[in-house]
Amino acid sequence: MTRTQGNNEALKTGEVTPHGFRFAFEEVPVLVQAFRRMVRSVEFDVSEMALTTYLVAKAHGARFTAVPVFLVRGFHHGAIFHDPSSDVRGPKDLQGRRVGVSRGYTVTTGVWARAVLREEYGVDLDQVTWVLSGDEHVAEYRPPANVVPMEPGGSLEDMVLAGDLAAVIGPRPQSPALTPLIPDPEETGLAALRERGLYPINHLIVIRDELLETQPELGELVFDAFARAKQLYVDRLSAGAIASPTSTDRMYGRVMKVTGRDPLPYGMEPNRAVLEELMRHAVDQRILDRPMPLDTMFADSTRTLIA
Repeated sequence: MTRTQGNNEALKTGEVTPHGFRFAFEEVPVLVQAFRRMVRSVEFDVSEMALTTYLVAKAHGARFTAVPVFLVRGFHHGAIFHDPSSDVRGPKDLQGRRVGVSRGYTVTTGVWARAVLREEYGVDLDQVTWVLSGDEHVAEYRPPANVVPMEPGGSLEDMVLAGDLAAVIGPRPQSPALTPLIPDPEETGLAALRERGLYPINHLIVIRDELLETQPELGELVFDAFARAKQLYVDRLSAGAIASPTSTDRMYGRVMKVTGRDPLPYGMEPNRAVLEELMRHAVDQRILDRPMPLDTMFADSTRTLIA
């Protein structure tokens, strides 16, 4: 299970085929529901998954393991929305207030957005009450005391407009009255990339442990298939050969211009720094008890692969 996007589209169309096996893709319209199905009942042999969801699931004994194929990356400065007519003028104004979080506390976008608030704007995250609109994918996870559920029957967006919440972290709201709390968030995200190499990972690929135990070569074969599909996409992106580029395509193109490199590097070592940073934030935000050694995150046959 994986959502169709530029870097895996060639696998969906058959332009790239795996060696030694075939994918039978299942399309799940709401991607987060697929994550939940994988976490709670391991419904898929191979699945896309949000990075923090994977870390929490693994910490609670999940029977699947990742390969270092990082399908989705991005910046999260634009994921924090407020009502500009309120008294909330900047990130520090969130301290002592209630802030909504779309779905669960462990959602990867929320983790990275809170990290931005702490690292770049000095927000004390413990002085914010985080109000959730849903529950966690990993049912065994218990959030810290300053994380509470939303009252039934409302919406985070309406609560911000009513002044019950200072802001909300999540996808772009429907109401045009809510705007990003951090001005010019795309440029701010690219500045963080230029100045300190911040380039967050959101999604990776996981494989059922049962398959990896009986076919240990499968991790490498899955990595290879996704890597070949990604390379076609990056080549087209570099050549300006994508007919109708999406906002994601344009963002990856801008990353390529800033870094002069592949905007979607796969492999554990090229991504060690950002993975360790995410792990640190997950511990700081009391999502993980301790950092997970990177070697335990990835299938044995994939730890040295780079693409």
